[in-house]
Amino acid sequence: MQELSHDLLILGSGLAGLRAALEAARQTKGKLDIAIISKTQLMRSHSVCAEGGTAAALRPEEGDSLELHAWDTVKGSDFLADQDVVERFAAAMPGEILQLEHWGIPWSRKPDGRIDQRPFGGHSFDRAVYAADKTGFFEMQALYDTLQKYGGVVRYDEYYVTSILIENNRFCGLTFWNLATGEFGVIRGKALIIATGGACRIYGFTTYSYTVTGDGMAMAYRAGLPLKDMEFVQFHPTGLVPSGILITEAARGEGGYLTNNRGERFMKEYAASKIELAPRDIVARSEMIEIEQGRGFAGPRGLDYVNLDLRHLGADRINERLPLIREVAIKFNDIDPITAPIPVRPAAHYSMGGIHVNIDGKTPAEGIWAAGEAACISLHGANRLGANSTAECLVWGGITGGEVVRYLQHERHLPALPADRVREEEQRVFAGFFRRKGKENLYTIRQELRDLMDNKAGVFRTARELQEAQEEIRELGQRLQEAGLTDQSRIYNTDLISAIELENMLDLAQTIVAGALTREESRGGHARRDFPERDDSNWLKHTLAYYTPQGPRLEYIPVAITMWQPVERKY
Repeated sequence: MQELSHDLLILGSGLAGLRAALEAARQTKGKLDIAIISKTQLMRSHSVCAEGGTAAALRPEEGDSLELHAWDTVKGSDFLADQDVVERFAAAMPGEILQLEHWGIPWSRKPDGRIDQRPFGGHSFDRAVYAADKTGFFEMQALYDTLQKYGGVVRYDEYYVTSILIENNRFCGLTFWNLATGEFGVIRGKALIIATGGACRIYGFTTYSYTVTGDGMAMAYRAGLPLKDMEFVQFHPTGLVPSGILITEAARGEGGYLTNNRGERFMKEYAASKIELAPRDIVARSEMIEIEQGRGFAGPRGLDYVNLDLRHLGADRINERLPLIREVAIKFNDIDPITAPIPVRPAAHYSMGGIHVNIDGKTPAEGIWAAGEAACISLHGANRLGANSTAECLVWGGITGGEVVRYLQHERHLPALPADRVREEEQRVFAGFFRRKGKENLYTIRQELRDLMDNKAGVFRTARELQEAQEEIRELGQRLQEAGLTDQSRIYNTDLISAIELENMLDLAQTIVAGALTREESRGGHARRDFPERDDSNWLKHTLAYYTPQGPRLEYIPVAITMWQPVERKY
């Protein structure tokens, strides 16, 4: 068994993980011993798929302000965001944009050479900074390139981490499976930053890469850390039918229309002032109502849709500002958006919930922080505004990197390692899965999970459907115990990877459904048909889910309100 050790372990190599590594390396001038561990190769992290933009208030002279960005975020969250967190976020973002500028990102420009910004849903000012429609890719590239300036950073690509080791409420290490060699081992560390992204592959129709299975959230949950607000899942209004590939909100920010089968721009009926640029939860629900009431188009596999029409923008604008969207539509649907509309419908896109952390990204366990989508710092509340996710990764990647540097100034020794638990984990991962000899099929179970989440925990929810989902998820977990693996090897065993990921997804699906069933109101991305109104008197609070073998145990904590009392949310 291999044993490695480093001062700081960063689990995940997307935007938040790279920003944290860069901040820690920069503050220590490359002298801190940092390890970045990821189950993918570094530039394959899902962050490269972020397309439309990164929000920041850069134009006070034109009417934007930090306070306006904060207000838009709080209102967009349906007042579930912690307002002290939102204020800190809005204040930090202009500096992050300029820092990336200094690190060489090719931001799109205005004719006068200034950084350009475009409209995004729910924002009252054009504040989405962008690099064509490949913003996440260019942000990742700029961070990765800049990180090469510093020593002390070791990468462990294609290392599948299977558990987080916490002893006496203190972090002490990670167990891993080296996919290339088949070796099992442990990486000891004085501190950990979890930056593993979201969990939306729990759903079938989703914009997410196949790797986004919530591993970091699930490992933290099983290790005793609470998950917060997991019932709040964002459904992006424009997932390409039938693949689910993201058609960026920038397409509507540039002036695209959503139309039904009558040719009507139906969003005028649901959000008269914002139309297609209403917040995503409102647009997604509006689309589903149009489809349910027969005003959509018949799609494959029951994926009925509405149209996203860009034709009036013209070829020059589409080619300059939305080149990836045109490429995706042509390659995957044989549709050129210059000449034909794009079929879209709501797709699972973002986890507003995640590992419970404080305003500094600190978890309740000593030595562990979390950043990006894996964390729930309560910035987005019940609904995230577009362009605030990549921004959050940058801000709290930087914050957690700096916090860990300060922590390690006083933490001189590696914590003791629970060797028996490491051996038990190796048995669980290999012997435990390989011994299963039943007739159940792993991939059938996975598809059934995704189908039931689409159908019973989607854009609209009811108590009956959620209760059915809860029972079906338990049954799927039992059936997984009877799913034998054809491949019994240790090297690049994709069957085993899928089995571990499925266990993680089942645990997280339980927290989503339990939180959604218990929360008897509609707020942001959580829309209950049987409780259609927001209920501030009973539900202006965060959900905490704690792991038990019988299922999640729920507790609640208050929302931090510093500036704005909740009001009716209108657009």
